[in-house]
Amino acid sequence: MQLTITLADQHKTKPEDDKLGFGTLFTDHMFNMDYAPDKGWHNPRIEPYGPLSMDPATMVLHYGQGVFEGLKAYRNKEGGIQLFRPRENFKRLNYSCRKLCIPEVDEGFALEALKELIKLEKDWVPAAPGTSLYIRPTIIATDPFLGVRASHTYRFFIILSPVGAYYAEGFNPVKIMVTREHVRAVRNGVGDTKTLGNYAASLLAGEKAHAQGYTQVLWLDAIEQRYVEEVGAMNIFFVIDDVLVTPELSGSILPGITRDSVIRLARSWKMKVEERKISIDEVFEAHAAGKLTEIFGSGTAAVISPVGQLKYEDRVITIGEGKVGPVARKFFDAIMDIQYGRSPDGMGWTEPVQ
Repeated sequence: MQLTITLADQHKTKPEDDKLGFGTLFTDHMFNMDYAPDKGWHNPRIEPYGPLSMDPATMVLHYGQGVFEGLKAYRNKEGGIQLFRPRENFKRLNYSCRKLCIPEVDEGFALEALKELIKLEKDWVPAAPGTSLYIRPTIIATDPFLGVRASHTYRFFIILSPVGAYYAEGFNPVKIMVTREHVRAVRNGVGDTKTLGNYAASLLAGEKAHAQGYTQVLWLDAIEQRYVEEVGAMNIFFVIDDVLVTPELSGSILPGITRDSVIRLARSWKMKVEERKISIDEVFEAHAAGKLTEIFGSGTAAVISPVGQLKYEDRVITIGEGKVGPVARKFFDAIMDIQYGRSPDGMGWTEPVQ
């Protein structure tokens, strides 16, 4: 396929690096590509960023047949731009496509198209410490049809958003709340995909947690409501007796790319890692016995998010005196140093854009 580029007539004013938030500002251009049964994926193009024209009956609006990804581009110490494990993102995008009956994309072509888009928008990649260019590839069903079936047509688009440092006020622990009142996903469903409804289903529990002063919700399994699964926007890790423990991928947990990076780094450092079922009771018992020394989450936005307080029903525990632990700090520094090119990438995870 031949990628075409149409330049915008007008350009937005680029914000100062210290004025960036998250997900509110977007660059001048976007990538678009269409799918039809008789043409397959076709007409790949970079064009001015703008609204999508949709029929009110467009299927994604009614049945949620859509998938997305999230990754970042980073300005390295030499001023170049690099991506962190982007091939894993497009691989996971196709996994989500298969689960949602969406035609798969050519992963290599999608990555090259993304690189061309970033090259065009290179001045939008911020350089201040902790800042980055957030990337949102998305595929939506576009048939104008009111009926429950897989769409025949689709739109694949990528938009870019310069974002500020996640920890603008310092790398500090968060408070999370365990919920049994709500469940997120069940095995053999779509809990392990990045699809629209997964996130809509988490909103009510999240609002209730916020109302009580907690940052996010920690979900338990939907069947027994005993076993820890993941936090709303990240996977979860526990340090128990110097062992790094994280819930196994059972089909209802998103296979996070940062999660995988943490596990691979840990094993390269000869840390003992266990991917297994872990009940919420085991977590509290380990804390009572003095064996639980750290809890932290992992995800694209925060990279590593230490947990200082955990609430479950009427019990509240403080982990590590509410301070950042050495294990979380080590992972945070190591991954960030690779992402920003401050240390050698011995894992082969970064990919240059320019």
